[in-house]
Amino acid sequence: MSALTKPLFAGSKAEEQEDPKEHLMHDRMPRGEMNSMMLDSMHSTTWKYWTVTGVLAAIVATCLFYAWYYLIMNGLGVAGVNRPVYWGIFLVEVVFWIGISHAGTFISAILRVLKVEGRRPFTRAAELMTTFGLVQAGISVFLHMGRVWLSYWLIPIPNERGLWPDFHSPLMWDFMAINTYLLCSTMYLFLPLIPDLAMARDRATGWRKTLYKILAIGFRGTEGEWKNLKTAMNIFAFAIIPVMFSVHTIVSWDFAMATRPGWSSTVFGPYFVIGALHSGMAAVAIVLFLIRSTMKNMKYFLRPEHFELLGMLMLLVSMAWAYFYFNDYLVPWYGGDKWEKILTNFIQTGPEWYLWYLMLFCNVVVPWAILWNRKWRRIPWLLAIVGFLINVGMWLERFIIIPETLTINRMPFTWRLYVPAIEIALTIGNFAFFFLLYMLASRLIPLIPVWEVQEGQESHVLRKIGKARISAVSEID
Repeated sequence: MSALTKPLFAGSKAEEQEDPKEHLMHDRMPRGEMNSMMLDSMHSTTWKYWTVTGVLAAIVATCLFYAWYYLIMNGLGVAGVNRPVYWGIFLVEVVFWIGISHAGTFISAILRVLKVEGRRPFTRAAELMTTFGLVQAGISVFLHMGRVWLSYWLIPIPNERGLWPDFHSPLMWDFMAINTYLLCSTMYLFLPLIPDLAMARDRATGWRKTLYKILAIGFRGTEGEWKNLKTAMNIFAFAIIPVMFSVHTIVSWDFAMATRPGWSSTVFGPYFVIGALHSGMAAVAIVLFLIRSTMKNMKYFLRPEHFELLGMLMLLVSMAWAYFYFNDYLVPWYGGDKWEKILTNFIQTGPEWYLWYLMLFCNVVVPWAILWNRKWRRIPWLLAIVGFLINVGMWLERFIIIPETLTINRMPFTWRLYVPAIEIALTIGNFAFFFLLYMLASRLIPLIPVWEVQEGQESHVLRKIGKARISAVSEID
């Protein structure tokens, strides 16, 4: 057992007076009581919960599934996509939701590898966001297929007609990327969930006990089981990180491999990855605020210190995104392509110029103006507002990259503004479905990894060195 020490409470006089109990890792609670708090929050359902769930289900049924049925029956002609904008909000949603999904891998895998202790209570909420975000991205791909019943043609399997997918097609790249990432992220979500499912199994009754018994796969908490579980989690944590980076790099190749103005850029790979982290961590802030505000006992687990950590990450990623975004302007500036200049002028001064300025305001001005302040970062509702505005900005960024950029090409007689139609309803349905999945998951599985919190509290001790109180973190093998 090795000890790592850092002065969590040393520094200014105000910090020296800070009560250690304000920090989750030093506010210990009996294991049974903590488990009971988690299960109580899962089983507590009020009329407000059922009302919100019913409204979301109605929106999904009408704006997503019925609108999709109408689209299938009438064809893509009822959508706004047309020459030259053949990719509209459909692909905007694919890129946006894949970006949202990156937050789970970054927060859970990378912070786990770096042993950042503040990640413990909110890793599962982020991991669920990865899975649910990829579900929405997959749905958005199918929405764009005119003949969706032939989607099995994307699967590279032998058939009597000798049909094979075109591996040069960006649609095929997205299909492979989304499925690979969905499979890996779901397995990575399930592994740390097993001990909490076993805990719920031992305390539940009726159909819940049967469900948890199946999902817990016989986990009893023996020393050998814990060793195997942690080994598997470490392997997945290291393995899924390159998968995360490769997936959104592949998405960026959808654009960078095309010789179109505004797309042919070598910086698109890292730029898309940073953009995905930007929108993903902002979405985590929103979800954590909603969980903390609407679920019972969650204020014990999700504290201002966790929002502060998330706020610092959001500020750092916002700076990186700004660097890559403006770096993307250097290539066309040095290249001197007249079509690139026309496109830049169209985006910044054209009929939809306000979208560009609103995007910069949400992605750069808002986080830089608010997240530098420690007190503001620790306010959950303020961080949620910042996260919401960042996601508005990132959605607009994808809209500018896809429909607006497609408007300007090297054939001026084809220029035509994109005006979405049924895509608006489908987008509303996508967002409603995402939150509906979260609502259902909040009553079926523990959204807080209780065993990780308990492990963290066991490994943290306070030591007094002089006048300073030092938090010592011991690694539990």
